[in-house]
Amino acid sequence: MNTNLNIEADVAAIGSIDVVSALLEVVCRTTGMGFAAIARVTEERWVACAVRDEIQFGLLPGGELKVETTLCHEIRQHKMPIVINNVAKDEVYANHHTPKLYGLQSYISIPITTKSGVFFGTLCAIDPNPADINKAEIINMFVLFADLIAFHLHAINELELKEAQLVEAKKTAELRDKFIAILGHDLRNPVGAILNVSELLLRMPVEDRVKRMATIVQTSTQRMRSLIENILDFARGHLGEGIKLNLSNDEQLEATLLHIVEELRLVSPDYIIETKFTLEQNFNCDGKRMAQLLSNLLGNALTHGKSGAPVQVVVSAIGDEFLLSVTNEGNRIDERVMERLFQPFYKGDIEPTQRGLGLGLYIAAEIAKAHKGKLEVHSTDEFTCFTFKMVI
Repeated sequence: MNTNLNIEADVAAIGSIDVVSALLEVVCRTTGMGFAAIARVTEERWVACAVRDEIQFGLLPGGELKVETTLCHEIRQHKMPIVINNVAKDEVYANHHTPKLYGLQSYISIPITTKSGVFFGTLCAIDPNPADINKAEIINMFVLFADLIAFHLHAINELELKEAQLVEAKKTAELRDKFIAILGHDLRNPVGAILNVSELLLRMPVEDRVKRMATIVQTSTQRMRSLIENILDFARGHLGEGIKLNLSNDEQLEATLLHIVEELRLVSPDYIIETKFTLEQNFNCDGKRMAQLLSNLLGNALTHGKSGAPVQVVVSAIGDEFLLSVTNEGNRIDERVMERLFQPFYKGDIEPTQRGLGLGLYIAAEIAKAHKGKLEVHSTDEFTCFTFKMVI
């Protein structure tokens, strides 16, 4: 540990406390003494952190005295105040080396102890003339000021600690997001290869057992692909890129969204998915992102919906409004859960078998926002409906 650097930081910390200048002025005015200081005192050093000098003592902030020549050196050891009205008449200090060396006749010094119990230094005042200072109101004022200085030092240390923790947390978060982005990107290729092989197997004249296994591989890989896309979108958002859109007026949106429905029918063959599409016109949108939004909402409905009950998908583009809704039967979503439903990594109260990252609804909401639309949820005791609306 570099003690010099620590003391420089302590001097700077005291210098940053706005009240210090006024505090030292009050000390001089109240006691009638001409020099007041806040000193950092260690076993080896006495350093002035703040000074008010009306008697040309000649010490500035950062200036030093030999610690063994000071009374503060003794205070550091016994942690008790020293108060002297008149050195010449004081039984203990009349022949003490410190008053003789510095020409003092009155002296007061109170220890400053940090909130953690560590001795920091002293609040002191000196004058070449006697002063009537050894009385309760003066000593109590010094004690109060010493406590005030300790409080400010504690606040400064806490702020520095929080700032350091914040910087470290930010670095960790950036590193994590970059790692997720790189990992997700690198996983795309092998996942795509597995999906291509499974689809190739399903088109080949192979026995039923092989087709069943290929179907399992296909549905699992599609699920992996969806998770990877959500992770990448989340990482991009935290790295400042946000959800990027490739807008087009020529999207074959109905075919794209129906393909998502068919994929999820394969993944969840025990569920009924009902669809109603009324797309009367093309409009400017990102078809791939719309498909991702539907996939996330529909996957969520199949996961949390009532077993055996149909899930309804309604898509329409009529007039100047596009609407996409997914409705499933099931229990009402609790209000506490509703408040955080679109936050990342939040999954609410789910069954142990209902696993996931908790990113699907967050990404869906971000896609809606990128299209200048809004994703809303309405939940009753009978059903839950997620609805995305945007002006076209």
